[in-house]
Amino acid sequence: MEVLMPKGWAPPIGYANGIAAKPGRIVFVAGQVGWDEQQKFQSEDIVPQFEQALKNVVAVLAEAGARPEHICRMTAYCCDKPAYLAARRQLGRLWLQYIGRHFPAMSMIFVSDLLDNPGKIELEATAVVPATAVKRAARKSRTPRSRTSATRRNPRR
Repeated sequence: MEVLMPKGWAPPIGYANGIAAKPGRIVFVAGQVGWDEQQKFQSEDIVPQFEQALKNVVAVLAEAGARPEHICRMTAYCCDKPAYLAARRQLGRLWLQYIGRHFPAMSMIFVSDLLDNPGKIELEATAVVPATAVKRAARKSRTPRSRTSATRRNPRR
């Protein structure tokens, strides 16, 4: 993955202007709100909702063998701009905790409301898992039984 930074531009804070990714497995993560795995909000506040939405994004990525550093693009939709601005430091700490020092191309869009009430923030992401990581994950997921039966079919292995 390559961060795209045009010459002469001031460096962005907390995001990248662009990302170029080599071919790999593309993972699209639908908008994740701040509810738990049972689709229940544990809080109406933006900070715990943002934390849960990040956890949800990371969990979906993991299902595809992807990690947070594979995210190329993230879009955030928020319906409470004053709460977001007041909580930026806390949200930044949560970002570092769950995503790390990886900053993809991002957009923050303030909207009047979200479908899932009392949702305050929704995150969607696109990731590219490098081809080498996809091959490694496929090798790890093979069971000993499948290797054994493959060996039996082809004794040269």
